Amino acid sequence: MAASDRRDVTSILNAVRAGEAGAADALMEAVYAELHQMAAAKMTREQRGHTLQATALVHEAWLRLGDGVFQNRAHFFAAAAEAMRRILVDRARRKKSSKRGANAEHVDIEEVEIAAPLGDDDELLAVHDALDRLAAYDPRKAELVKLRYFTGLSFEETAEVLGISVRTAARDWDFARAWLHREIGSG
Repeated sequence: MAASDRRDVTSILNAVRAGEAGAADALMEAVYAELHQMAAAKMTREQRGHTLQATALVHEAWLRLGDGVFQNRAHFFAAAAEAMRRILVDRARRKKSSKRGANAEHVDIEEVEIAAPLGDDDELLAVHDALDRLAAYDPRKAELVKLRYFTGLSFEETAEVLGISVRTAARDWDFARAWLHREIGSG
């Protein structure tokens, strides 16, 4: 994304924060393609037969962002990544709960099913718990994992969102992967 496009998104976020009419629609128009691309990248790693479409994940994340106040483009996309992560974690918990014989409930036909990453709910929940521990230890590395693992951003995109160099993003990724592997393996 060009520097002028980044400034445009930040300007639109400022207009939303100021309550300008039509600013929220302008924001959706400005970021939708990028959010959809992030979600689509995530969906390519799903198991065959999953029920989620990238569009549904984007729309659910958009709803969860609600009336949030975002300082700039990077803050917005970090929040979007977190929203997508929580959607996938919540879905995995519901799915795992039903496998253990939780109380069956009537599900409305219009409810959207969201597939968990890699098709493994246990893995997703283990990553989620370990990620919370990593956030307490190093919040930036935890944000990097959210952006890469849950939304499928490249190193370049992740570095841009976090305001760090691509080399730093790659080093942080290597550290975070090793740290999470150790944490998940010991759990």
